[in-house]
Amino acid sequence: MSARTALARIGGDIACIRSRDPAARGTVEIVLTYPGLHAVVLHRIAAPLWRRGFRFTARFLSWFGRLVTNVDIHPGATIGERFFIDHGAGVVIGETAVVGDDVTLYHGVTLGGTSWSPGKRHPTLGDRVLVGAGAKILGPITVEAGARIGANSVVIEDVPPNSTVVGIPGRVVRSAAERRTLEGGRIDLEHHEMPDPVGDALSYLVDRVNFLEVRLAEVRAEVRATRGPGALPCDSANEPGLPAH
Repeated sequence: MSARTALARIGGDIACIRSRDPAARGTVEIVLTYPGLHAVVLHRIAAPLWRRGFRFTARFLSWFGRLVTNVDIHPGATIGERFFIDHGAGVVIGETAVVGDDVTLYHGVTLGGTSWSPGKRHPTLGDRVLVGAGAKILGPITVEAGARIGANSVVIEDVPPNSTVVGIPGRVVRSAAERRTLEGGRIDLEHHEMPDPVGDALSYLVDRVNFLEVRLAEVRAEVRATRGPGALPCDSANEPGLPAH
């Protein structure tokens, strides 16, 4: 990769921050104060060195980047264009990880391996993937283009395109057909608005119990109206008003 291409990629990394981070107020501020950008720039320098066999130099740059940014990107990782690491703290990207274009990671994300075996050990993220804070994506799996990973999820299986995954282990809770789209090709950064399948199930059960209690009260009233008071006997084993067993 030529110096001109490398500079163009770094320019894209800077520009994408302005479009995705409402707190970014200017290019100078981004260049000087964004650790996620610093980590990506150092990786843009280290990765070609790694591929050309200058392994120690590449690893030293990677270590220096981790020291000053708290972002650990192995120089062997493949990073696409317009890559944004928001806040940066605690992000780890393994050696065989592949990250597509227009990907956004929040703090605490891990793209990790699950095996000591050589070869592909880390995940592949497609274009426009968004990974919420604290999420862990583990093993040589593929997160297809446009997918969203909820905060603190642990993903160990392939993720279909344009779907939403939450939980431990991660489960698909919203399909591509249910995902809303933004005008102008903008990236949906609302990673806090994630479905809660456990909460939805509990809400359904509460609604069902309320319905059954109301229906039971109606049945009691109907029995008393037709048979008179005392039609529903009680014993000490039951709550007052419930039929005896």
